[in-house]
Amino acid sequence: MAQGGRKWGYNMFLGEFHHNIDEKGRIVLPSKFRMELKEKFIVARGLEKCLYVYSLDDWNKLVSKLETLPFTKKDARAFIRSFFSGATFCEFDSQGRTCITSPLIRYAGLAKECVIIGANDRIEIWNQENWEETLLHYSENLSDLAENLFTDVDL
Repeated sequence: MAQGGRKWGYNMFLGEFHHNIDEKGRIVLPSKFRMELKEKFIVARGLEKCLYVYSLDDWNKLVSKLETLPFTKKDARAFIRSFFSGATFCEFDSQGRTCITSPLIRYAGLAKECVIIGANDRIEIWNQENWEETLLHYSENLSDLAENLFTDVDL
């Protein structure tokens, strides 16, 4: 079993998909992602100027962790404000689309072409150009990242 009681390869978000966002801020998420998210889910500001999409279960796990941050710390308050003020409950329409709010669209710089990726316990929605730049940057440094993160593990 994986962390959080998940089976490896099951009940996790995997893959990269290219979809368009329309002029009304609606985007279709891949059907296998929609099945995992169920009826309602959360879209929030992510790190690196993308959006994070969480199932309600995974959102609640994250909230539990964030509740342990000391409110007396300025950085904790700033992070909590930014993260929660940008979060919104979402659901799918009959055509499998969800509507992204205009502040979230602006934050992530979403234009017509978007990239939707699975990132284990969440989905990320990226502006296509930002995703390609990020992927290029990290792919050039992947061996360094692995070396820094995994000291006793062979990949």
